[in-house]
Amino acid sequence: MSGAPVNGILARFKADPLATLRGVLLDQPAQDIGHDDYDLHPELRPPAQAQAVEAAVLIPIIARPEPTILFTQRTTTLARHSGQVSFPGGRRDQADLSPLETALRETQEETGIEPALISVAGYLPRYRTGTGYDIAPVVGVLAPDFTLVPNPHEVADTFEAPLAFFLDPANRRVETRVWGARERSFYVFTHNDRAIWGATAAILVDFTARLTARDVIEAR
Repeated sequence: MSGAPVNGILARFKADPLATLRGVLLDQPAQDIGHDDYDLHPELRPPAQAQAVEAAVLIPIIARPEPTILFTQRTTTLARHSGQVSFPGGRRDQADLSPLETALRETQEETGIEPALISVAGYLPRYRTGTGYDIAPVVGVLAPDFTLVPNPHEVADTFEAPLAFFLDPANRRVETRVWGARERSFYVFTHNDRAIWGATAAILVDFTARLTARDVIEAR
């Protein structure tokens, strides 16, 4: 994508971030799975899948002069997805009444960011992982004057990456590895030596496709 379209998207976002996002996002949590780990290999998608663990993540866009997205890097001691870069989020608690409650609660637990500081813009289609998670992505705008208090048991580090970086498809690539004796392909972004891949990268691809009105993943 040329610089001009990206600059236009960023200009609209800077002028009115919530309106820009709400124009391309769902206004309610999705009822159906939109994407999964098999999007790049639909022939490998199982005809039936076991009940998934409900989860939600927050895509926190920080309204800086040059907008950024906040990421966490999980500790290496976690049982699942240890050491990986992810959005704040996690499993639904029984007391959570909605994916929004899950995303905001988990974000506060992991980063210390209070829900009152997050302006919710909308939702993306649910994402089903091959490891059995049904993820509801929530998109929110965060004013830049927040304070981070990462939970050391879950978060090894936090960092920001420019929204413009993810809007440029030249920064996205597809890699292939062998899992379970089968080749699997997945999206990867690398920013300042940090690899963002798997479900996090796939959700970013869906999000930026909506902002740029480019269908880079075909909905099933």
